Amino acid sequence: MATTVSALKPQSYGNCVTILSIDGGGIRGIIPGVVLGYLETELQKLDGSDVRLADYFDVIAGTSTGGLVTAMLTAPNESKRPLYAAKDIKDFYLEECPKIFPQEKPHLFSGVESLVKSVTGPKYDGKYLHSMVQEKLGQTRLHDTLTNVVIPAFDVKLSQPTIFSSYAMKHFSSLDALLSDICISTSAAPTYLPAHKFETKEPDGSTREFHMIDGGMAANNPTLVAMGQVTREISRGNPDFASIGASEYSRFIVLSLGTGTTKGEGFDADNVAKWGLLSWLTSGNSTPIIDIYTQASGDIADLHLSTIFQTMQCEENYLRIQDDSLTGDLGSVDLATKENLENLVKVGENLLKKPVSRVNLKNGVFESVNRGTNEEALKRLAASLSQERGLRIASESKK
Repeated sequence: MATTVSALKPQSYGNCVTILSIDGGGIRGIIPGVVLGYLETELQKLDGSDVRLADYFDVIAGTSTGGLVTAMLTAPNESKRPLYAAKDIKDFYLEECPKIFPQEKPHLFSGVESLVKSVTGPKYDGKYLHSMVQEKLGQTRLHDTLTNVVIPAFDVKLSQPTIFSSYAMKHFSSLDALLSDICISTSAAPTYLPAHKFETKEPDGSTREFHMIDGGMAANNPTLVAMGQVTREISRGNPDFASIGASEYSRFIVLSLGTGTTKGEGFDADNVAKWGLLSWLTSGNSTPIIDIYTQASGDIADLHLSTIFQTMQCEENYLRIQDDSLTGDLGSVDLATKENLENLVKVGENLLKKPVSRVNLKNGVFESVNRGTNEEALKRLAASLSQERGLRIASESKK
């Protein structure tokens, strides 16, 4: 049955710009999935069981696995409501990840085969991921999403990022691609999954080609990209943001979710100094060159935003939830065994109980601040989001 929940009104009806951002990280996307399930439950306690996250955020941004979550939360079903409730993300990962990243049974030559694969082609063929995404999203295009989305990818032919954005497509119609193509593109992690090529039509009948790989090559943490898209719209005079200035960061409410990091399991410079190509691709049962690149990309965005919000004395408006204590198998982006996936669920559940932390601008380490637990912070966020949505609904009724 169709729901009676109203779509989120433009920011011009309220006080704040609300942004949700989800990092890349392969199977570790299950961690922010657990956090989002908790937040949506808190919103439902306030506003009814039918509400969804897309009813509260002006922008939902995601890279790689975060792009998949973004599509799940914003793609419409037959009733024009989100395809997935946030509580269903966890089960989606538990069910689908073993098929996306099938695990071979270990044998005498497993190490040799893994090495050969890493040198000769992607570790996985991506066929199941592609067919599953195409089946679930069908002909849904970027303009069909239930709220604005921002999903980065990287075009290897142009050697530059491509930002699939609800805002940018209004100025560049070729970006209005199938959401399935966008999701496959942003998740095409080098060495793990193959690059993705597709085309879109221009208004004059010509075509534009895209040659895409993982958005983590551009912005593994897409929070800064999302804020940039909104700021550009404000400067262009977009009437949806008529009541806010481009530098009014106190009017932004931002939730940025990481997929966990292995901060304590770095490499020793003496060893790294001896590495050649194969070592950068295969050391430590991972792909160090990719892991380091995406981690650096995510940290830089967080450091920049933390500096901005602290400088503007509105750090309460920026909530970054990240676990920087992953070890061993938990740090893998593709070890999709039942045991490892269930352990990642526990990481997400435990993360809710951990204290709110903020990155130390001197050493990059997450340190707790006096704001209670992440669970308590999400409850406060839910109250703010509910109040903002209520204000917009009330403002519309007066016009």
